[in-house]
Amino acid sequence: MSKITIEIPEYLRQQVESLSSAEGFSIDQFFATAASEKLSVIRELDYVRERASRANDEEFEAVLEHIPFSPVSEDWDRMPIGTIGKSDASN
Repeated sequence: MSKITIEIPEYLRQQVESLSSAEGFSIDQFFATAASEKLSVIRELDYVRERASRANDEEFEAVLEHIPFSPVSEDWDRMPIGTIGKSDASN
């Protein structure tokens, strides 16, 4: 194991201390887990971006053409009216 020293705001230290104590793990475990989870998310995002860069829209559309039409049978699976064909511009 390696040791590092980090500086964090006091309010964050207090929240981490409180949560760690309540959940029964050490502050070291909290930060090691948080760092591991963050690395995992970043690596996954990099992987998805790399895969997306190799995407071929024409091949994707050709594959979709082979899927037979089937009406939506469940209300929870329906798109809200007016959303088809619109993209989320906030991303």
